Order: sequence, then C-alpha cells, then structure tokens
Amino acid sequence: MVLRRKAPMADIDENNLKVGHRKKAAAGVPAVAVSMKRSLEQMGPYRTARTLLKLNQADGFDCQGCAWPDPDPEHRHAAEFCENGAKAVAEEATKRTVSHEFFAENSLADLSGRTDYWLGHQGRLVHPVVKRSGGTHYEPISWEDAFALVGDKLRSLASPDEAIFYTSGKVSNEAAYVYQLFSRTYGTNNLPDCSNMCHESTSVALAETIGIGKGSVSLDDVHHAELIIISGQNPGTNHPRMLSALEIAKQNGAKILAINPLPEAGLFRFDNPQTPRGVSGIGTGLADMFLPIRINGDLALWQGVAAVLLEAEERQGGVLDRDFIESSTVGFDAWAAELKNLDWTEVERATGLTQAQVREAAQMLIDSDATVHCWAMGITQHRNSVGTIKEIVNVSLMQGNIGKPGAGLCPVRGHSNVQGDRTMGIWEKVPDHFLDALAAHHGIDPPREHGLDTVDSIRALRDGKAKVFMGLGGNFVQAAPDTVVTESAMQQAELTVQVSTKLNRSHVTCGDVALILPPLGRSEQDRTGGRDQRVTVEDSMSAVHASRGPLKPAAPTLRSEVDILCSIAEATLGTDGPVPWSSYRADYTEIRRAISVVVPGCAAYDEKVDQPGGFVLPHPPRDTRTFPTEPGKAVFSVVPMSVLQQPEGRLLLQTMRSHDQFNTTIYGLSDRYRGISDGRRVVFLHPDDITESPWQEGDLVDLVSEWEDGTERRASSFRIVSYATPKGCAAAYYPETNPLIPLDSTAEASNTPTSKGIVIRLEPNTAGHDASEGNGDAVGSDEGHKSDVEPEQLS
Repeated sequence: MVLRRKAPMADIDENNLKVGHRKKAAAGVPAVAVSMKRSLEQMGPYRTARTLLKLNQADGFDCQGCAWPDPDPEHRHAAEFCENGAKAVAEEATKRTVSHEFFAENSLADLSGRTDYWLGHQGRLVHPVVKRSGGTHYEPISWEDAFALVGDKLRSLASPDEAIFYTSGKVSNEAAYVYQLFSRTYGTNNLPDCSNMCHESTSVALAETIGIGKGSVSLDDVHHAELIIISGQNPGTNHPRMLSALEIAKQNGAKILAINPLPEAGLFRFDNPQTPRGVSGIGTGLADMFLPIRINGDLALWQGVAAVLLEAEERQGGVLDRDFIESSTVGFDAWAAELKNLDWTEVERATGLTQAQVREAAQMLIDSDATVHCWAMGITQHRNSVGTIKEIVNVSLMQGNIGKPGAGLCPVRGHSNVQGDRTMGIWEKVPDHFLDALAAHHGIDPPREHGLDTVDSIRALRDGKAKVFMGLGGNFVQAAPDTVVTESAMQQAELTVQVSTKLNRSHVTCGDVALILPPLGRSEQDRTGGRDQRVTVEDSMSAVHASRGPLKPAAPTLRSEVDILCSIAEATLGTDGPVPWSSYRADYTEIRRAISVVVPGCAAYDEKVDQPGGFVLPHPPRDTRTFPTEPGKAVFSVVPMSVLQQPEGRLLLQTMRSHDQFNTTIYGLSDRYRGISDGRRVVFLHPDDITESPWQEGDLVDLVSEWEDGTERRASSFRIVSYATPKGCAAAYYPETNPLIPLDSTAEASNTPTSKGIVIRLEPNTAGHDASEGNGDAVGSDEGHKSDVEPEQLS
C-alpha cells in the first residue's frame, strides 16, 4: 500500500452506489485490513506505526473518536484501538495539507458545491486564513492579525451576549476550561456544545433522578454484569471497543438484551481480530435476545417491563430490592400505582412487539441480580427522550441496580471528551456553585444568567440577536438540525471563527467576515511555551487521564488550542486583568492547578493525572449510594405514556451514521455492515412497505417531513433499499437528513433535536436535482420558524 499524498479530485457520485448483503458479525480480519489500508494511504508506514501503537496507551494519546473507556494500563493490548479509531487518527495525521494556493484556486462558491467528504479529504489546514467582508475567497492572515480581528470585534459588540462560543466534544479539558473562563470573563454564558445535540436528554433525566448527569458504572461493572441491556445503540460502528468489553462479559456468563430498530451486526457477533476465534470467523455471540422495536417505542417498552416486574413481585416476591427502595428512593408508590393501569394494547402498538416478547425480556431482568443499562442516541433524540430515560432509571432503581458491583446506568457518549468538556464548565446552564468557585479563584464576576444552547444559538443568529459565532472544533452547520435555516443563520453573522484541523461545511457557510484558525491535533506533539505539554480528557465512565501526541506537527505554523484561546483572550480583554492568560499558555500545569480548585472532584488534579491510567472522578450514587437530588434520595418518576404516531402512508424515520463516518466526518463510502458502498443517499425500508407502496427497490425518491403547523422539509435523491427495519419505519444517514428536522422540534426539557423520530412521506425525486452536490434542500423552510413554538408531528 502506497501513501496517497494527493487529495482526491472526484466527489461522491451517487450513481455508483452499490447494495450488497448485510454482514452478520462486526470487526474481524476485514476491520484490520481496512484500518491498515486507510492508515497507510494517508499517513504512510512510519506514521501509521508511530500513532497506532500509542493510541489509547497510558503513555500515548487518547483516540479522537468515541468516549469508551480504556482498560487498566496492565490490561491493555499493544493494539488498543478499533477500525474507526484508526480512521480517525488517519484523518488527523494525514500527510495531505491545504496550501494558500488551494484557497486562491477555490472560491467559496466552488467549495460550497462540494460535499464534506471531499472537503475533509483535502488535508490538514496549516495556515490561518480569513474571508474579508464581501470577499469570495479565503486569503492568508497572520496569527497576530487574526487575534486582533477577533478581539476588536468582540469589544465592539453592544453586549457580550451577542457572541456565541460553541465547543466540540474533541476539545481537551485544558482548552475547555480556558474557553469557558474566557467566555465568562468576557461576560456571557453562551456556551453551547455538542452535548446539546446528543446526550443532553441523559444529563437532564439523570440529574433529576439520581442527582448527577453522568453514568454510574465502571468498565469492571460491565465485565461482571449478569445482564447488559443495549438500547438505541450500535456499538459495532459507533463504539467498537465496547465489543471487547461485551466479549469479556459474555465469557463471565453475562446475558445481553439488545433493543434497536435495525439488527446491527455489532449486536449479534464480535469477531475479535486479536483472538483465534475472531480471526477464524467463529467469534463471540452477543445478543441472547433481540427486540426489533418500532421507532419511539422505548418508553412504552420500559413501562411494560416495569409492569411485569411489579406483577412478579406481587406473585413471588424477591424481584424488587425493597430495602434499597425504602432507604434510598422516593416516589415508588405513586409510580407503581400508575403502572397498574398500563394499557397493553397501547404498549404493543407503540413498540411493534407482542406482550409475550416484552414479558420474555422482563424475565431476563427478573433472573439477573446485577444489570447494566446502556443507551445512546437512539434513546436521547426523541421528543419524549427525557421521560424515556427516567423510565429506564425507574426500572434500574426498582431492582437496586445502582451503586453495586456489576450494575448501573451506562449512557455511552459519542465523542471522546464531550463529558470532560461539561465537567470543565462548558455549559450554558452551569450551576451557581461552579460560578462561585470561578469567581473566588480568578477574581472575576461571571454572569449568572443562563446562556444559549445549540438550538437557541441558531435562533439568535437567525433573528440578528447574535453577531459573532466561534466554534472550537466540530462542524456546527452540518451537525445542527434544519440545515437550510442553520446555514442562513450562520451567514447572517458579522464574524465567524472556526478553530479546525480540516475543512468542513461550516467554513464555506460562514459569516460576513470569517476566520479559520488551524490548531494542533491530538496526535501531535505540543511544545507550546518551549516545553512538552500534555492535556487531559474524561471518558464515558468519569475516568480522567493524560494524552500526549507522538507526531511532529503537520506544519510549524500550527498552534495549540490553549495557545489560540489564551491569545484571543488577551486580544479581547488585555493583559492587565486578573486571569494570567500568558501563564496558562506557557504551562498547562497552571491551568490544571486552577481546575483543581474550581472544578468539583478535581483536587490535586495535576498530580492525579500523572498516575498511570489517571483517576476516576467521584460519583456519589455509584460510590456510596447517596443521591444529591432535592429530596436527597433517588427519584422514581411518573412519566405519561406518549407515542409518536404517523398517518396512513407515512413512515417513521431515524437518522444514523454509516460505518464509514464519525459524526459529520465522512471517512469513506463503505457502510460494510449494512451492505452499502460508493454512496450515502439511501433510505432503508421494510420489504412490505416497499411492496405496499408505488415504489420499487432502487427507485430514487425525496424524503419529505410533515409538521402540524403545515410546514414541510425535503431532502432529495435517496435510493430505496430493502432492509430488516420494523414495518412502518425507515432509516437514513445524517447529515444528509438533517434538513428534515425543524429547529423547533426538540425534546421536552432538554431541547435536543428529534433526529430519531421524524414522520415522512416519499415523493418522486425532484426533477433536475444532482444528488452528488450540496446537502439537500428544504421546502417551506421560511415558514414556521419565526416563533419558538415547538411543532408536534402529525398524528
């Protein structure tokens, strides 16, 4: 395999799309082959060895992908990474770079016609560039002039609340801490982050029920659980290293209950490429029971399971943990009384399952003395997501499955440090005790009024209430819902600033003045201040550890995220204030010392992260079965039954990733496990839904979402593919489907976009639309967006 230094010139051609057979197992030899192929193509043999052998090692760097935790240092393999982790490293550590000539040759109009797949594959950004007011191209700018431009603009705003500071989940704890400190010293809590679009529903539900918005398990708990429940999650693609933990659990005798609309390969068998069984293709069977649940049926399912457990307790006893319920919870009697009136006809209709299937699943919980509940975005991105998670918590509490070995709540975060960013204060609604500590240590007066989350930030840009947008990593325009509205909102900004390693859609859909500031990647050595620096991250299970990149930077012009942020802070606030920005830039140890004083649970932070494997943050429900809620106990929640309905002839659509992408980053065009290659614009339908429609497999259609206020959204040119999804349900990749989700369609209490539950109809493909260009379009996108009223789906 030879290194391909030249970026691809061709873009996606959906006419080349191929449909093959669905795979029955995840990983195996093909995963190794793909990992090596992609790595060698972009990095070459030396960089491939240098990075992959340090990836997720105690003396190495943390994967840029998911937030699945690392084993203890003594239990790690030499190859402690998955296929998609290797792809993530190859994307960042590629030898391709974007030159000044590239921007001179490609106008914004040219780049806007390209897909994110093409943009990302042009290589690393290595020079700061600016698009001037009225300009058609990005052009070079010095770092000093870029910082001055940002500082001048921020000082000119009528209010600090006219600025928005967005954060991606890949940002280190040190950069996140400095970022929120700058924002609050400047005077605003407008700190939206990618949590707002993924696990915000989890954070809200857990904070209200157990008192802390994080999961309560360790990796050892997963290994020794008697039952592991995986709801709305596809570990084979989105968290592949989780498969190794599931394999260990199976070897220890665990049962697995998988609940998902699609029968994903990673739910059924794992071919571990580091074992003879995996290499031979025998592998390890995973799910003992699979429930092909109808989209949005999870709330009804868990109410049905809970009702069966209550029946069993009355009949035979010993099912519930009565001591735990009486000593450590409130609200049980009211909740149990409500379930006595459960309508099983409604449960069957909502879930698409029979009562017998629900009872069989419930029996798995009855038979288990230690159950771990895992979930991801298939649960969190619905209108009733917060209620659904509260019902999962109810079922966990009734059996005492929290704060004991092999049991607990395990929301699986989708980005490597999204949980750490929130711990460091990246939150528009940070509690007063955090602000008090920030004020006391740094001598500042942080604002107390809550800021804007992601959806509200888009509204503010749309309505002219926000003038400056800064993105610390990520691809905000493509990650957000209602693509046409989001793009228009971003283009109304007076200044957009993107701190980014690679080109993406947010750079070509930008403000009147736009800056791109290229930082060091996580895989690169950081010699800021003339010394070797390290950063830290937090995984899904509250473990914090150090990360040190092994590679020489892609260019000497790159600066670290901490350097960029401290320099912007100085350009905005000056050098005479109470915060020592220059000291933080020169030595990240000084940042960690501030973290140790300000952030709860982080005492002696710098010393603890020097321990091999780092340390685990305190978690009262997990550690001592104490619950920092208002009543001082865990809370059973009465959740009204709610079900997403669709009219005759309509479908329920969920958006999802291909196996060849991570969030909005498109690594390639092979969704191997689902049998799709050389294209992305597909819609998966049940064979009976195709038979009963005027369409045939392979037809090209538009997806049109319908809303009660009369507005519609359209995403064009999707190829129909027959698939084993529940009847009446459909699935398609994002971000291509993001235009279908109105800005105002969000989860109750969390304001998370409802990306997993959309009522759609199919229409003939819009005449003349080229599926290989742009990102689809929307119909009626100028209507129904002027107010903050949240429209309901038609029912």
